[in-house]
Amino acid sequence: MSETENRTAGKPMDQRKSRLPLPLWAAAAAVVLIAVNLRPGATSIGPVLAELQSTLGMGSVQAGVLTALPGLTFAVIGALAVALSRRAGISRTITAGLVAVAAGLLLRSVVESPVVFMLLTVLAFAGMAVGNILVPAFIKRHGGTRTALLNSVYGTTLAVGATLPLLIAGPLSASGPNGWQISIRVWGAAALLALVPWILISVRDRRAGVGEGAPVSGQEAGGPGHRRITSSRTAVALCVFFGVQSMNAYVQFGWAAQIYRDAGLSQSQAGLMMAIIASLGIPGGLIMPSLVARAPGLPLYIAALAACTGAGYLGLLLLPAEVPWLWALLLGLGGFCFPTALALIIARSRTPRITAELSGFCQPVGYLLAALGPFAIGALHEATGSWTVPLIILIGSSAVMAAAGMLAAAPRFVDDQLRRSPA
Repeated sequence: MSETENRTAGKPMDQRKSRLPLPLWAAAAAVVLIAVNLRPGATSIGPVLAELQSTLGMGSVQAGVLTALPGLTFAVIGALAVALSRRAGISRTITAGLVAVAAGLLLRSVVESPVVFMLLTVLAFAGMAVGNILVPAFIKRHGGTRTALLNSVYGTTLAVGATLPLLIAGPLSASGPNGWQISIRVWGAAALLALVPWILISVRDRRAGVGEGAPVSGQEAGGPGHRRITSSRTAVALCVFFGVQSMNAYVQFGWAAQIYRDAGLSQSQAGLMMAIIASLGIPGGLIMPSLVARAPGLPLYIAALAACTGAGYLGLLLLPAEVPWLWALLLGLGGFCFPTALALIIARSRTPRITAELSGFCQPVGYLLAALGPFAIGALHEATGSWTVPLIILIGSSAVMAAAGMLAAAPRFVDDQLRRSPA
């Protein structure tokens, strides 16, 4: 009998059962409630930024810093999330992150100082960063044979959570002089609601003595036979793929509407084009995890998605106002790379521990590029006086995204590449 079996045999039957993964419905409910809270704290600011500046006396420089905070905080805190989970476990660390989200979003809606508002925003974003990194590991642990389904639920709910604030911010902010505060406070209440199942899961794991952060074997992260994550070619390729697609996504969110307006479209038309780009994230979250889990020709799918991105940029460069909906549609299809990258983090790792380490390696880099990319593109536009050079560079980035994505999609596991051969 193995050591694991010996330890298990000595446990009471109820405790052995408590170590089993959650029922699928419970895991899905937990994933939905955390995922819907990982984006609104960021996307709820844009629609009410003018009102926020007016009420708090926030200058343009402070407003610019505020818009850059999501990517920067996700990058910095995301890099620490795996270390935190090793001490407290995955579920308890996610629960603590949700507490930070709820506290930050609720408190920032009642303060009057722009500095305090930004500090509380950082607190909320830090909690979201923890969820970004660790939810894929939670899905790996509890998904079982339905991991692809649970991952689809996660990706779709992320897209819904990013879109909902854009839809309700206008009506809520118009409800009264303090309407903008209500439009951002509602998401703190949503985070409080999400805390209920996560607290129950954390208590369950604590009573069961589940050490989610501990290595299962010496071959897992931190074990004697484990090499650095950067020694895995699949991990590095996935990191580049995630980073470039994140940069493209945030560049589009930040500048695509302005590119359309500079080409002659009205504000409402440019907004409609942005809605097309953003809304395609919902079917992308439904479709791509299943393709990642089952499609043998996945590298070709990724190449096609990257080609859509490049074609969308090429259309904006050559004929931006002629068929603007087509370029928005192509960029939205290229945005399927985001749920693809999330699904690959789970699909290219065997254990929850390596999933967490891979997520903690890829996502901070991605969000750092997401923070820096829009600044660089904006600076290039200002320096050259046109969108030609920025769009040519973005077309080139789609080729990099294709190459990295095809390497990451090859049927290899990061765990296997991290094992040292016995001497």
